[in-house]
Amino acid sequence: MQTEHFTVLNVKCGGCAANIKKGLATLEGIQVVEVDIKTGAVTVEGDKLDRGHLTNKLAELGYPET
Repeated sequence: MQTEHFTVLNVKCGGCAANIKKGLATLEGIQVVEVDIKTGAVTVEGDKLDRGHLTNKLAELGYPET
């Protein structure tokens, strides 16, 4: 299993965290998504993760990487 860490903008509430989790869960290979609302930290675990694809998806969801 692979782990990728991101720090993203615009995470302000539990709804934001839920949007990120739901949006990333649609991608193949994603097993775990954790979001820290206070810091904007996003941790993704899964198989064959593509960091560029994850970064693009986060930006598409409205949470660009800092």
